[in-house]
Amino acid sequence: MIRLLAIVTTVLAASPAWAQSHQPYAGMQERPIKALSADQIADLKAGRGMGLALPAELNGYPGPVHVLEHADAMQLTPQQRERTRALYEAMKAETIPLGHRLIAEESELDRAFAGRKITAASLAEKTAAIGRTQGALRAAHLRYHLAQADLLTPEQMHRYAALRGYADGRGHSGGHHHSGGHHPGMKH
Repeated sequence: MIRLLAIVTTVLAASPAWAQSHQPYAGMQERPIKALSADQIADLKAGRGMGLALPAELNGYPGPVHVLEHADAMQLTPQQRERTRALYEAMKAETIPLGHRLIAEESELDRAFAGRKITAASLAEKTAAIGRTQGALRAAHLRYHLAQADLLTPEQMHRYAALRGYADGRGHSGGHHHSGGHHPGMKH
């Protein structure tokens, strides 16, 4: 029995999945900002949503960038295209500075830990600042989804949901019920 246990333990220990599950942060210590990956930093600098607007997106409130990607299939009018581009530019103008602020705040927190200069008081202050910035960033992304939805017709909203793969095949998407029908790109 002891020999069997030793064999199982050796096999599990050699398994990459086992090793990864027991060392989930291995390699992250090399990051310049431990809490942020290179991709997250790039997304924050570019004003990308990073999933911050999922409550809107997945409940039928499209985002400007994805509406622009599907503008032809959604049959946007020239005025809708222009207003959507303006929303997108305004969103970037608001979210990019917030992303840079969040990077700076996370960097400051990381440096405080690395330099062994963190205290309970400075921890509370720094994480509260990070939380405010994260909240502002998320609110900004969600707000532009609200504004975008106001520019679209119910049919365009349904077509968007279908193009993004959200429609359930009966014309339902994101909690909004539209008249059914087949549209290009709708997944059944």
